[in-house]
Amino acid sequence: MQIPEKKILSTKNTPEIILNPDGIIKISGRSMSTNLSEFYKPIETWIDSYICNPADLTRIDFYLEYSSGTNCIILSILKKISSIRLQDKKVIVNWYYEEGDEDILEQGEYLSSVLNIPFNYIKIIDPSIPECDQSKWNYPQRAEI
Repeated sequence: MQIPEKKILSTKNTPEIILNPDGIIKISGRSMSTNLSEFYKPIETWIDSYICNPADLTRIDFYLEYSSGTNCIILSILKKISSIRLQDKKVIVNWYYEEGDEDILEQGEYLSSVLNIPFNYIKIIDPSIPECDQSKWNYPQRAEI
């Protein structure tokens, strides 16, 4: 039995979360709530169910414009998801950052190095262009974990 899709809308302090059982996980926006562990608890619960029957390919997209205090939570989420590789499944982590935003880029590099998981770092060249216009993304070679 496949788990249902879960979507959490963003607020001024919390990101939008899309958890699709077809293997698409998106976290986008600001992540700086004072109670992040409570906010991310249903996401971790969904992921616990997902990893029991994951898609053949899981793609995780991080579009964080600001993040404070979320490294431990993101580490926990990525550790759980990377465990599906033991089931001969593939995982791709895309880390989007705005041109010139070294803090978000460095956060992704830190997480990648701690977990020993390759990330695709994708620079957003012009954030004023709507997200549906994929020409704004500077895609590097794809890394799979």
